[in-house]
Amino acid sequence: MNQHLKKFLPLLCSMAIFSNVIAQGNKATTAAKPAVSYSISGKIKGLKDTTIYLANYYGKQVFYNDTVRVDSKGNFKFEGKPFNECGKYMLLLPSMKRFDFIVADENIVLEADTSCNLDIIRVVESENNKIFFDYIHFINQKIKMRGPIDKVLTDTLLTEIDKEPAREQLKKLNDEVIAYQKDLIAKHPNMLVTKLIKMTLDIEMPEPPAAMTEDEKKKWAYYYYRSHYWDNCDLSDPRMVRDQAFHKLIEKYVSQTLPQIPDTMTFFAKQLIDKTKGSEDGFKYIVHHFTYHFETSKIMCMDEGFVFMVDNYYSKGLCTWMKEDKLKAMKESADEKRNCLCGEVGPNIILPDVNDQWQSMYDLNSKYTLLVIWEASCGHCKKEIPKLADLYHKWKDKGLKVYGVHNNMETDKWKKFLIENNIDFTNVARNQFIMNQDSATKLIYGGKTTLQSLNYHQYWDVNSTPKVFLMDKDHKVIAKSLGAEQLDELLQRLESGETDIAPIKEVEYEEDEEVDPSKTKGNTPKPRNMQKPGSQAIPPPGAPQK
Repeated sequence: MNQHLKKFLPLLCSMAIFSNVIAQGNKATTAAKPAVSYSISGKIKGLKDTTIYLANYYGKQVFYNDTVRVDSKGNFKFEGKPFNECGKYMLLLPSMKRFDFIVADENIVLEADTSCNLDIIRVVESENNKIFFDYIHFINQKIKMRGPIDKVLTDTLLTEIDKEPAREQLKKLNDEVIAYQKDLIAKHPNMLVTKLIKMTLDIEMPEPPAAMTEDEKKKWAYYYYRSHYWDNCDLSDPRMVRDQAFHKLIEKYVSQTLPQIPDTMTFFAKQLIDKTKGSEDGFKYIVHHFTYHFETSKIMCMDEGFVFMVDNYYSKGLCTWMKEDKLKAMKESADEKRNCLCGEVGPNIILPDVNDQWQSMYDLNSKYTLLVIWEASCGHCKKEIPKLADLYHKWKDKGLKVYGVHNNMETDKWKKFLIENNIDFTNVARNQFIMNQDSATKLIYGGKTTLQSLNYHQYWDVNSTPKVFLMDKDHKVIAKSLGAEQLDELLQRLESGETDIAPIKEVEYEEDEEVDPSKTKGNTPKPRNMQKPGSQAIPPPGAPQK
Protein backbone atom coordinates (compact mmCIF):
# COMPACT_ATOMS: atom_id res chain seq x y z
CA MET A 1 0.00 0.00 0.00
CA ASN A 2 1.27 3.52 -0.78
CA GLN A 3 0.37 4.66 2.72
CA HIS A 4 2.53 2.00 4.33
CA LEU A 5 5.46 4.20 5.33
CA LYS A 6 3.22 6.98 6.63
CA LYS A 7 1.52 4.49 8.86
CA PHE A 8 4.60 4.08 11.03
CA LEU A 9 5.22 7.74 11.72
CA PRO A 10 3.65 7.46 15.21
CA LEU A 11 6.48 5.13 16.12
CA LEU A 12 9.03 7.64 14.97
CA CYS A 13 8.33 10.73 17.01
CA SER A 14 6.65 11.93 20.13
CA MET A 15 4.86 14.94 18.65
CA ALA A 16 1.50 13.21 18.88
CA ILE A 17 -1.78 15.10 18.71
CA PHE A 18 -3.11 15.28 22.23
CA SER A 19 -6.84 15.61 22.87
CA ASN A 20 -8.65 16.03 26.18
CA VAL A 21 -7.61 13.97 29.18
CA ILE A 22 -9.40 10.67 29.64
CA ALA A 23 -10.87 12.08 32.80
CA GLN A 24 -13.37 11.39 35.54
CA GLY A 25 -13.85 8.46 37.68
CA ASN A 26 -11.05 5.98 38.29
CA LYS A 27 -10.81 4.85 41.89
CA ALA A 28 -7.31 5.17 43.26
CA THR A 29 -5.96 1.89 44.50
CA THR A 30 -4.32 1.49 47.87
CA ALA A 31 -2.58 -1.74 46.95
CA ALA A 32 1.21 -1.55 46.74
CA LYS A 33 2.70 -1.82 43.28
CA PRO A 34 4.70 -4.97 42.51
CA ALA A 35 8.39 -4.53 43.29
CA VAL A 36 10.66 -4.28 40.24
CA SER A 37 14.35 -4.98 40.16
CA TYR A 38 15.35 -2.87 37.18
CA SER A 39 15.62 0.86 36.53
CA ILE A 40 15.44 3.53 33.82
CA SER A 41 18.59 5.62 33.94
CA GLY A 42 21.00 7.57 31.79
CA LYS A 43 22.56 10.90 31.08
CA ILE A 44 21.39 14.09 29.36
CA LYS A 45 24.38 16.08 28.10
CA GLY A 46 24.00 19.82 28.69
CA LEU A 47 21.41 19.40 31.45
CA LYS A 48 22.07 19.64 35.17
CA ASP A 49 20.40 20.30 38.52
CA THR A 50 16.84 20.24 37.23
CA THR A 51 13.78 18.01 36.95
CA ILE A 52 12.86 15.77 34.05
CA TYR A 53 9.64 13.84 33.51
CA LEU A 54 8.65 10.36 32.55
CA ALA A 55 5.36 10.04 30.69
CA ASN A 56 3.46 7.03 29.41
CA TYR A 57 1.21 6.54 26.44
CA TYR A 58 -2.30 5.33 27.17
CA GLY A 59 -4.05 4.82 23.88
CA LYS A 60 -3.88 8.13 22.04
CA GLN A 61 -3.12 10.08 25.22
CA VAL A 62 0.18 10.71 26.97
CA PHE A 63 0.22 11.18 30.75
CA TYR A 64 2.79 12.40 33.24
CA ASN A 65 3.98 9.35 35.12
CA ASP A 66 7.02 10.21 37.24
CA THR A 67 9.62 12.91 37.94
CA VAL A 68 13.25 12.76 38.94
CA ARG A 69 16.10 15.20 39.56
CA VAL A 70 19.03 15.40 37.16
CA ASP A 71 22.31 15.80 39.02
CA SER A 72 25.14 18.21 38.28
CA LYS A 73 26.59 15.82 35.71
CA GLY A 74 23.33 15.20 33.86
CA ASN A 75 22.67 11.78 35.35
CA PHE A 76 19.13 10.59 36.17
CA LYS A 77 17.47 7.43 37.42
CA PHE A 78 13.81 6.38 37.51
CA GLU A 79 12.43 3.24 39.07
CA GLY A 80 11.39 0.60 36.58
CA LYS A 81 7.75 -0.27 35.95
CA PRO A 82 5.88 -3.49 36.75
CA PHE A 83 4.99 -5.70 33.78
CA ASN A 84 1.40 -4.46 33.39
CA GLU A 85 2.58 -0.83 33.22
CA CYS A 86 5.23 -1.38 30.56
CA GLY A 87 4.78 0.00 27.07
CA LYS A 88 5.80 3.05 25.10
CA TYR A 89 7.02 5.91 27.28
CA MET A 90 8.38 9.38 26.77
CA LEU A 91 11.27 11.26 28.37
CA LEU A 92 10.34 14.91 28.68
CA LEU A 93 12.78 17.77 29.42
CA PRO A 94 11.90 21.14 31.01
CA SER A 95 12.23 22.70 27.54
CA MET A 96 9.44 20.32 26.36
CA LYS A 97 11.93 18.54 24.12
CA ARG A 98 11.11 14.84 24.24
CA PHE A 99 11.66 11.42 22.77
CA ASP A 100 9.89 8.06 22.92
CA PHE A 101 11.37 4.79 24.09
CA ILE A 102 10.22 1.35 25.20
CA VAL A 103 9.84 0.41 28.85
CA ALA A 104 9.97 -3.34 29.34
CA ASP A 105 11.07 -5.64 32.14
CA GLU A 106 14.79 -4.93 31.72
CA ASN A 107 17.34 -2.32 32.78
CA ILE A 108 17.30 0.71 30.51
CA VAL A 109 20.29 3.05 30.14
CA LEU A 110 20.00 5.88 27.62
CA GLU A 111 22.24 8.81 26.68
CA ALA A 112 20.97 11.92 24.91
CA ASP A 113 21.49 15.68 24.81
CA THR A 114 19.11 18.59 25.29
CA SER A 115 18.07 18.55 21.62
CA CYS A 116 16.62 15.03 21.96
CA ASN A 117 17.82 14.47 18.40
CA LEU A 118 17.14 10.84 17.53
CA ASP A 119 20.48 10.55 15.71
CA ILE A 120 22.33 11.45 18.93
CA ILE A 121 20.43 9.19 21.35
CA ARG A 122 22.51 6.16 22.35
CA VAL A 123 21.12 3.01 23.92
CA VAL A 124 23.72 1.79 26.42
CA GLU A 125 21.57 -0.99 27.80
CA SER A 126 18.15 -2.38 26.76
CA GLU A 127 17.57 -4.91 24.02
CA ASN A 128 14.09 -3.54 23.29
CA ASN A 129 15.38 -0.03 22.77
CA LYS A 130 18.35 -1.09 20.64
CA ILE A 131 15.83 -2.67 18.27
CA PHE A 132 13.44 0.29 18.61
CA PHE A 133 15.97 2.98 17.72
CA ASP A 134 17.49 0.89 14.92
CA TYR A 135 13.94 0.56 13.58
CA ILE A 136 13.41 4.31 13.82
CA HIS A 137 16.62 5.01 11.90
CA PHE A 138 15.63 2.48 9.23
CA ILE A 139 12.19 3.99 8.78
CA ASN A 140 13.57 7.54 8.73
CA GLN A 141 15.92 6.50 5.96
CA LYS A 142 13.05 5.06 3.93
CA ILE A 143 10.96 8.19 4.48
CA LYS A 144 13.77 10.32 3.04
CA MET A 145 13.93 7.99 0.05
CA ARG A 146 10.18 8.28 -0.42
CA GLY A 147 10.23 12.09 -0.68
CA PRO A 148 11.35 12.31 -4.35
CA ILE A 149 8.99 9.46 -5.26
CA ASP A 150 5.99 11.28 -3.80
CA LYS A 151 7.03 14.42 -5.68
CA VAL A 152 6.81 12.53 -8.97
CA LEU A 153 3.51 10.85 -8.10
CA THR A 154 1.86 14.17 -7.21
CA ASP A 155 3.17 16.02 -10.28
CA THR A 156 0.05 16.92 -12.27
CA LEU A 157 2.12 17.60 -15.42
CA LEU A 158 3.24 13.99 -15.70
CA THR A 159 1.23 11.25 -17.38
CA GLU A 160 0.36 7.98 -15.68
CA ILE A 161 2.93 6.27 -17.89
CA ASP A 162 5.57 8.77 -16.74
CA LYS A 163 4.71 7.93 -13.11
CA GLU A 164 4.98 4.16 -13.52
CA PRO A 165 8.70 3.93 -12.58
CA ALA A 166 7.99 5.92 -9.40
CA ARG A 167 5.17 3.54 -8.50
CA GLU A 168 7.53 0.62 -8.94
CA GLN A 169 10.09 2.34 -6.69
CA LEU A 170 7.43 2.95 -4.04
CA LYS A 171 6.34 -0.69 -4.14
CA LYS A 172 9.95 -1.80 -3.72
CA LEU A 173 10.35 0.60 -0.79
CA ASN A 174 7.22 -0.70 0.91
CA ASP A 175 8.27 -4.31 0.34
CA GLU A 176 11.59 -3.56 2.03
CA VAL A 177 9.82 -2.05 5.05
CA ILE A 178 7.48 -5.01 5.37
CA ALA A 179 10.35 -7.48 5.03
CA TYR A 180 12.32 -5.63 7.72
CA GLN A 181 9.36 -5.68 10.09
CA LYS A 182 8.63 -9.36 9.51
CA ASP A 183 12.27 -10.23 10.07
CA LEU A 184 12.29 -8.41 13.42
CA ILE A 185 9.08 -10.12 14.52
CA ALA A 186 10.35 -13.55 13.47
CA LYS A 187 13.66 -13.11 15.32
CA HIS A 188 12.17 -11.61 18.49
CA PRO A 189 8.53 -12.78 18.68
CA ASN A 190 8.13 -12.26 22.42
CA MET A 191 9.84 -8.90 22.85
CA LEU A 192 7.63 -5.93 23.63
CA VAL A 193 9.06 -3.74 20.88
CA THR A 194 8.24 -6.29 18.17
CA LYS A 195 4.77 -6.84 19.61
CA LEU A 196 4.16 -3.09 19.27
CA ILE A 197 5.53 -3.10 15.72
CA LYS A 198 3.40 -6.10 14.81
CA MET A 199 0.31 -4.30 16.10
CA THR A 200 0.74 -1.69 13.33
CA LEU A 201 0.85 -4.20 10.48
CA ASP A 202 -1.97 -4.63 7.99
CA ILE A 203 -3.75 -7.97 7.83
CA GLU A 204 -2.43 -9.95 4.86
CA MET A 205 -5.33 -10.81 2.62
CA PRO A 206 -5.28 -14.07 0.66
CA GLU A 207 -6.90 -14.31 -2.73
CA PRO A 208 -10.60 -15.26 -2.58
CA PRO A 209 -11.77 -18.47 -4.26
CA ALA A 210 -11.59 -18.03 -8.03
CA ALA A 211 -15.06 -19.46 -8.60
CA MET A 212 -16.74 -16.58 -6.77
CA THR A 213 -18.44 -13.67 -8.48
CA GLU A 214 -17.07 -10.17 -7.92
CA ASP A 215 -19.73 -9.40 -5.33
CA GLU A 216 -19.04 -12.67 -3.55
CA LYS A 217 -15.31 -11.91 -3.54
CA LYS A 218 -15.94 -8.52 -1.92
CA LYS A 219 -18.08 -10.09 0.79
CA TRP A 220 -15.55 -12.87 1.33
CA ALA A 221 -12.72 -10.31 1.65
CA TYR A 222 -14.70 -8.25 4.17
CA TYR A 223 -15.58 -11.23 6.36
CA TYR A 224 -12.01 -12.49 6.25
CA TYR A 225 -10.64 -9.06 7.17
CA ARG A 226 -13.11 -8.66 10.02
CA SER A 227 -12.47 -12.12 11.47
CA HIS A 228 -8.68 -11.61 11.36
CA TYR A 229 -8.65 -7.92 12.30
CA TRP A 230 -7.00 -8.47 15.71
CA ASP A 231 -4.54 -11.17 14.62
CA ASN A 232 -1.54 -8.85 15.03
CA CYS A 233 -2.48 -7.58 18.49
CA ASP A 234 -2.05 -9.62 21.67
CA LEU A 235 -5.20 -8.55 23.51
CA SER A 236 -4.21 -10.48 26.62
CA ASP A 237 -1.04 -8.37 27.02
CA PRO A 238 -1.79 -5.25 29.13
CA ARG A 239 1.21 -3.44 27.65
CA MET A 240 -0.45 -3.07 24.24
CA VAL A 241 -2.70 -0.30 25.56
CA ARG A 242 0.34 1.91 26.15
CA ASP A 243 0.81 2.75 22.49
CA GLN A 244 -1.25 5.05 20.30
CA ALA A 245 -1.51 2.30 17.69
CA PHE A 246 -3.88 0.44 20.05
CA HIS A 247 -6.32 3.35 20.02
CA LYS A 248 -6.19 3.56 16.24
CA LEU A 249 -7.00 -0.14 16.02
CA ILE A 250 -10.04 -0.01 18.29
CA GLU A 251 -11.27 3.25 16.76
CA LYS A 252 -11.13 1.89 13.21
CA TYR A 253 -12.68 -1.41 14.29
CA VAL A 254 -15.65 0.18 16.04
CA SER A 255 -16.31 3.09 13.66
CA GLN A 256 -15.36 1.69 10.26
CA THR A 257 -14.94 -2.09 10.29
CA LEU A 258 -18.08 -3.19 12.13
CA PRO A 259 -21.46 -2.48 10.51
CA GLN A 260 -23.29 0.14 12.54
CA ILE A 261 -26.07 -2.25 13.54
CA PRO A 262 -26.64 -2.54 17.32
CA ASP A 263 -27.13 -6.33 17.49
CA THR A 264 -24.05 -6.96 15.38
CA MET A 265 -21.93 -4.48 17.30
CA THR A 266 -22.87 -5.87 20.72
CA PHE A 267 -22.03 -9.39 19.53
CA PHE A 268 -18.55 -8.36 18.42
CA ALA A 269 -18.06 -6.11 21.44
CA LYS A 270 -18.53 -9.08 23.77
CA GLN A 271 -16.37 -11.29 21.58
CA LEU A 272 -13.53 -8.77 21.68
CA ILE A 273 -13.84 -7.96 25.38
CA ASP A 274 -13.71 -11.68 26.20
CA LYS A 275 -10.26 -11.78 24.60
CA THR A 276 -8.83 -9.23 27.04
CA LYS A 277 -8.58 -11.75 29.88
CA GLY A 278 -5.32 -11.00 31.66
CA SER A 279 -5.28 -7.36 30.57
CA GLU A 280 -7.14 -5.11 33.00
CA ASP A 281 -6.24 -2.00 31.01
CA GLY A 282 -7.19 -3.64 27.72
CA PHE A 283 -10.59 -4.54 29.19
CA LYS A 284 -11.05 -1.02 30.50
CA TYR A 285 -10.04 0.67 27.26
CA ILE A 286 -12.23 -1.46 25.01
CA VAL A 287 -15.27 -1.39 27.32
CA HIS A 288 -15.03 2.38 27.58
CA HIS A 289 -14.57 2.84 23.83
CA PHE A 290 -17.61 0.76 22.90
CA THR A 291 -19.71 2.43 25.61
CA TYR A 292 -18.70 5.91 24.46
CA HIS A 293 -19.44 5.00 20.85
CA PHE A 294 -22.89 3.63 21.66
CA GLU A 295 -23.77 6.59 23.88
CA THR A 296 -22.67 9.30 21.44
CA SER A 297 -23.56 7.62 18.14
CA LYS A 298 -25.97 9.46 15.87
CA ILE A 299 -27.13 6.19 14.31
CA MET A 300 -30.73 5.35 15.17
CA CYS A 301 -31.29 2.61 17.77
CA MET A 302 -27.65 2.54 18.87
CA ASP A 303 -28.77 3.13 22.47
CA GLU A 304 -29.40 -0.62 22.53
CA GLY A 305 -25.62 -0.98 22.66
CA PHE A 306 -25.35 1.41 25.59
CA VAL A 307 -27.90 -0.60 27.58
CA PHE A 308 -26.04 -3.80 26.69
CA MET A 309 -22.73 -2.40 27.98
CA VAL A 310 -24.30 -1.16 31.22
CA ASP A 311 -26.08 -4.46 31.87
CA ASN A 312 -23.13 -6.70 31.07
CA TYR A 313 -20.21 -4.75 32.48
CA TYR A 314 -21.03 -1.68 34.56
CA SER A 315 -23.94 -3.13 36.53
CA LYS A 316 -21.95 -6.27 37.30
CA GLY A 317 -19.26 -4.36 39.17
CA LEU A 318 -16.60 -5.00 36.53
CA CYS A 319 -15.86 -1.34 35.77
CA THR A 320 -14.05 -0.42 38.97
CA TRP A 321 -12.74 2.86 37.56
CA MET A 322 -16.21 4.44 37.73
CA LYS A 323 -17.17 6.67 40.65
CA GLU A 324 -20.37 5.67 42.43
CA ASP A 325 -22.33 8.76 41.35
CA LYS A 326 -21.35 8.32 37.70
CA LEU A 327 -22.15 4.62 37.82
CA LYS A 328 -25.56 5.35 39.34
CA ALA A 329 -26.29 7.89 36.60
CA MET A 330 -25.34 5.36 33.91
CA LYS A 331 -27.64 2.72 35.36
CA GLU A 332 -30.52 5.20 35.58
CA SER A 333 -29.94 6.30 31.99
CA ALA A 334 -29.93 2.66 30.82
CA ASP A 335 -33.17 2.00 32.72
CA GLU A 336 -34.85 4.93 30.98
CA LYS A 337 -33.68 3.75 27.56
CA ARG A 338 -34.44 0.04 27.90
CA ASN A 339 -38.24 0.47 27.75
CA CYS A 340 -38.20 2.20 24.38
CA LEU A 341 -35.40 0.42 22.53
CA CYS A 342 -35.97 -0.47 18.90
CA GLY A 343 -37.71 -3.83 18.76
CA GLU A 344 -39.26 -3.42 22.21
CA VAL A 345 -42.98 -2.85 22.86
CA GLY A 346 -43.29 0.73 24.00
CA PRO A 347 -45.20 1.33 27.26
CA ASN A 348 -48.68 2.80 26.97
CA ILE A 349 -49.50 6.41 27.83
CA ILE A 350 -52.97 7.47 29.02
CA LEU A 351 -53.45 11.22 29.49
CA PRO A 352 -56.22 13.82 28.92
CA ASP A 353 -56.52 15.70 25.63
CA VAL A 354 -57.41 19.37 25.06
CA ASN A 355 -61.03 18.61 25.95
CA ASP A 356 -60.06 16.74 29.14
CA GLN A 357 -61.00 13.42 27.54
CA TRP A 358 -58.66 10.59 28.50
CA GLN A 359 -56.86 9.13 25.50
CA SER A 360 -54.90 5.87 25.49
CA MET A 361 -52.12 5.55 22.94
CA TYR A 362 -52.81 1.83 22.61
CA ASP A 363 -56.44 2.56 21.72
CA LEU A 364 -55.44 4.27 18.47
CA ASN A 365 -55.37 0.77 16.89
CA SER A 366 -53.40 1.75 13.81
CA LYS A 367 -50.93 0.10 11.48
CA TYR A 368 -48.36 2.69 12.53
CA THR A 369 -48.37 4.83 15.66
CA LEU A 370 -46.15 7.89 15.86
CA LEU A 371 -45.48 9.06 19.41
CA VAL A 372 -44.32 12.67 19.54
CA ILE A 373 -43.24 14.21 22.84
CA TRP A 374 -42.87 17.96 22.45
CA GLU A 375 -43.21 21.41 24.03
CA ALA A 376 -44.87 24.55 22.71
CA SER A 377 -41.94 26.63 24.00
CA CYS A 378 -39.33 24.49 22.20
CA GLY A 379 -37.94 26.15 19.09
CA HIS A 380 -37.30 22.86 17.29
CA CYS A 381 -40.81 21.65 18.13
CA LYS A 382 -42.39 24.78 16.65
CA LYS A 383 -40.74 23.89 13.34
CA GLU A 384 -41.17 20.12 13.48
CA ILE A 385 -44.74 19.69 14.77
CA PRO A 386 -46.38 21.32 11.70
CA LYS A 387 -44.23 19.09 9.48
CA LEU A 388 -45.36 16.03 11.42
CA ALA A 389 -48.95 17.22 11.01
CA ASP A 390 -48.41 17.28 7.24
CA LEU A 391 -46.94 13.79 7.46
CA TYR A 392 -50.00 12.66 9.37
CA HIS A 393 -52.36 14.00 6.68
CA LYS A 394 -50.32 12.29 3.95
CA TRP A 395 -50.26 8.91 5.67
CA LYS A 396 -53.39 8.73 7.83
CA ASP A 397 -55.39 6.91 5.13
CA LYS A 398 -52.57 4.35 4.93
CA GLY A 399 -52.67 3.55 8.63
CA LEU A 400 -50.66 6.24 10.43
CA LYS A 401 -51.95 7.82 13.62
CA VAL A 402 -50.09 10.33 15.77
CA TYR A 403 -50.17 10.55 19.56
CA GLY A 404 -48.71 13.85 20.72
CA VAL A 405 -47.67 14.40 24.33
CA HIS A 406 -46.99 17.91 25.57
CA ASN A 407 -43.99 17.65 27.87
CA ASN A 408 -44.70 20.44 30.34
CA MET A 409 -47.77 21.76 32.11
CA GLU A 410 -48.04 25.13 30.35
CA THR A 411 -51.37 24.07 28.91
CA ASP A 412 -52.38 27.55 27.69
CA LYS A 413 -49.35 27.77 25.38
CA TRP A 414 -49.97 24.19 24.27
CA LYS A 415 -53.62 24.79 23.31
CA LYS A 416 -52.79 28.09 21.63
CA PHE A 417 -50.12 26.46 19.48
CA LEU A 418 -52.46 23.65 18.42
CA ILE A 419 -55.16 26.12 17.34
CA GLU A 420 -52.82 28.52 15.55
CA ASN A 421 -51.15 25.71 13.60
CA ASN A 422 -54.26 23.60 12.95
CA ILE A 423 -52.76 20.54 14.60
CA ASP A 424 -55.52 17.94 14.51
CA PHE A 425 -53.84 14.68 15.52
CA THR A 426 -54.40 13.36 19.05
CA ASN A 427 -52.69 15.55 21.63
CA VAL A 428 -52.54 14.99 25.38
CA ALA A 429 -50.78 16.55 28.34
CA ARG A 430 -50.39 16.38 32.07
CA ASN A 431 -51.71 19.29 34.11
CA GLN A 432 -51.39 20.59 37.65
CA PHE A 433 -54.60 18.90 38.79
CA ILE A 434 -53.79 15.33 37.72
CA MET A 435 -50.22 15.64 38.96
CA ASN A 436 -51.39 16.55 42.46
CA GLN A 437 -50.57 13.57 44.67
CA ASP A 438 -54.12 13.02 45.91
CA SER A 439 -55.63 13.41 42.44
CA ALA A 440 -53.01 11.15 40.87
CA THR A 441 -53.67 8.44 43.44
CA LYS A 442 -57.41 8.53 42.80
CA LEU A 443 -56.96 8.50 39.02
CA ILE A 444 -54.58 5.57 39.14
CA TYR A 445 -56.66 3.46 41.54
CA GLY A 446 -59.81 4.46 39.67
CA GLY A 447 -58.40 3.02 36.45
CA LYS A 448 -58.28 6.31 34.53
CA THR A 449 -54.53 6.24 34.03
CA THR A 450 -51.37 4.56 35.27
CA LEU A 451 -48.34 5.62 37.27
CA GLN A 452 -46.31 4.75 34.20
CA SER A 453 -48.35 7.22 32.14
CA LEU A 454 -47.93 10.07 34.61
CA ASN A 455 -44.18 9.39 34.69
CA TYR A 456 -43.88 8.66 30.96
CA HIS A 457 -40.60 10.62 30.68
CA GLN A 458 -38.89 7.90 32.74
CA TYR A 459 -40.03 5.19 30.33
CA TRP A 460 -39.56 7.04 27.05
CA ASP A 461 -36.08 8.49 27.73
CA VAL A 462 -37.23 12.10 27.51
CA ASN A 463 -34.17 14.28 28.05
CA SER A 464 -34.88 16.70 25.21
CA THR A 465 -37.67 17.58 22.82
CA PRO A 466 -38.98 16.73 20.35
CA LYS A 467 -38.79 12.97 20.91
CA VAL A 468 -40.26 10.89 18.12
CA PHE A 469 -40.96 7.13 18.09
CA LEU A 470 -42.53 5.18 15.24
CA MET A 471 -44.27 1.94 16.28
CA ASP A 472 -45.96 -0.89 14.41
CA LYS A 473 -49.47 -2.24 15.00
CA ASP A 474 -48.26 -4.08 18.12
CA HIS A 475 -46.63 -0.90 19.46
CA LYS A 476 -43.17 -2.30 18.87
CA VAL A 477 -40.66 0.50 18.26
CA ILE A 478 -39.53 0.58 14.62
CA ALA A 479 -37.67 3.87 14.56
CA LYS A 480 -36.86 6.86 16.73
CA SER A 481 -35.33 10.33 16.70
CA LEU A 482 -36.10 10.95 13.03
CA GLY A 483 -37.41 14.07 11.33
CA ALA A 484 -40.59 14.30 9.27
CA GLU A 485 -38.80 13.85 5.93
CA GLN A 486 -36.92 10.80 7.19
CA LEU A 487 -40.14 9.30 8.53
CA ASP A 488 -41.86 9.85 5.19
CA GLU A 489 -39.05 8.02 3.39
CA LEU A 490 -39.04 5.22 5.96
CA LEU A 491 -42.80 4.71 5.71
CA GLN A 492 -42.50 4.45 1.93
CA ARG A 493 -39.82 1.79 2.30
CA LEU A 494 -41.87 -0.14 4.87
CA GLU A 495 -44.96 0.01 2.67
CA SER A 496 -42.97 -1.28 -0.30
CA GLY A 497 -42.14 -4.39 1.72
CA GLU A 498 -38.59 -3.62 2.84
CA THR A 499 -37.68 -5.34 6.08
CA ASP A 500 -33.90 -4.88 6.16
CA ILE A 501 -33.66 -1.21 7.09
CA ALA A 502 -30.06 0.00 6.81
CA PRO A 503 -28.61 2.14 9.63
CA ILE A 504 -30.30 5.55 9.61
CA LYS A 505 -28.73 8.69 11.02
CA GLU A 506 -30.82 10.44 13.65
CA VAL A 507 -31.99 13.98 12.98
CA GLU A 508 -29.68 16.61 14.46
CA TYR A 509 -31.03 19.96 15.59
CA GLU A 510 -28.98 23.10 15.95
CA GLU A 511 -28.71 24.66 19.40
CA ASP A 512 -32.15 25.83 20.52
CA GLU A 513 -31.91 29.33 21.98
CA GLU A 514 -35.40 29.03 23.44
CA VAL A 515 -34.66 26.11 25.74
CA ASP A 516 -35.37 26.92 29.38
CA PRO A 517 -32.97 24.80 31.48
CA SER A 518 -35.27 25.07 34.49
CA LYS A 519 -37.96 23.17 32.59
CA THR A 520 -35.81 20.36 31.25
CA LYS A 521 -35.34 17.10 32.96
CA GLY A 522 -31.81 18.02 33.96
CA ASN A 523 -30.23 14.60 33.58
CA THR A 524 -29.31 14.48 29.91
CA PRO A 525 -26.70 11.71 29.76
CA LYS A 526 -23.19 12.79 28.87
CA PRO A 527 -20.33 10.59 27.71
CA ARG A 528 -18.59 8.96 30.66
CA ASN A 529 -14.83 9.09 30.63
CA MET A 530 -12.05 7.15 32.21
CA GLN A 531 -9.16 8.38 34.26
CA LYS A 532 -5.68 7.18 34.89
CA PRO A 533 -5.30 7.82 38.61
CA GLY A 534 -3.09 10.72 39.55
CA SER A 535 -2.43 11.53 35.92
CA GLN A 536 -2.27 14.71 33.92
CA ALA A 537 -2.16 14.81 30.15
CA ILE A 538 0.97 16.07 28.42
CA PRO A 539 0.24 19.18 26.33
CA PRO A 540 1.42 19.44 22.72
CA PRO A 541 4.67 21.29 22.00
CA GLY A 542 4.35 25.02 22.45
CA ALA A 543 1.20 24.84 24.56
CA PRO A 544 1.10 27.10 27.63
CA GLN A 545 2.10 25.30 30.80
CA LYS A 546 0.17 25.40 34.05
